[in-house]
Amino acid sequence: MEPSKLITDSITVSGAVDNKLTLKVADLKAFPPQQISEVQLQGRSGANVGKLINVKGVRLRDILEKAVVSTKDHNDVKKTVIIAGASDGYKVVYSWSEVFNSALGDGVIVYFEKDGAPLGDDEGRIAMISAQDLRTGPRHVKWLQSIEVKKIAE
Repeated sequence: MEPSKLITDSITVSGAVDNKLTLKVADLKAFPPQQISEVQLQGRSGANVGKLINVKGVRLRDILEKAVVSTKDHNDVKKTVIIAGASDGYKVVYSWSEVFNSALGDGVIVYFEKDGAPLGDDEGRIAMISAQDLRTGPRHVKWLQSIEVKKIAE
């Protein structure tokens, strides 16, 4: 599909959250900024597929803290996943523990700027990367449009 048809200019945060959100780039800029100097993109096989350089965005954790993950019981978070979806149908999954209870969560960035400029059509206006993954490519989400919080077990 033509990348220009996949461009997203906002993301929705929904599911098991107290505050459903729709965030545009301007809204993301109001969060504490995060900068990544260089991320080597590695595919599922471990092969290098490129680099992301000078990426600016916000931590997924900060977005989810604003949305407030819903819990009825303190153990609910242990059974909760976060699903990031793109306009082309691509989806990736994080556990609540990865995002909130490990160093990996520090590197899960929803970004909107690369090398000091807005993202191009090849990534949409909002994208996501898990910079701490050993193989970063599989959880690199271009054209990010949704973040869904879901409890997956009782």
